[in-house]
Amino acid sequence: MSTRAKWQVLTPLSMLSFVVGLCVFSEAAFRRIQGAPTTQWVLWGVYGLVFTVGGLLLFGQAQRFRSQLDYRRFVRRELKKRDRGRGRDTQANRTKQKSSPGRSED
Repeated sequence: MSTRAKWQVLTPLSMLSFVVGLCVFSEAAFRRIQGAPTTQWVLWGVYGLVFTVGGLLLFGQAQRFRSQLDYRRFVRRELKKRDRGRGRDTQANRTKQKSSPGRSED
């Protein structure tokens, strides 16, 4: 799987996991307020935290893939600029060698 595909899959998946975690965590708080048994709302809270932290971790990984893509794009552009610059230098040197001012072509 390419880096771009990993980034495109992980970003929405991580956001979805984060939002689900927040919803589950709020459900745990609601159950606590209603007076549900302690084990019930604690387990809901733990599940909510797991989803929330998991979503954040996945989002961090997705951002890592995105920065790899951006860095690769930057390097490719810089290499193209460098190659274009070298191409101009070699063409300028060739024209200077062909018509030097000290020689006459008679």
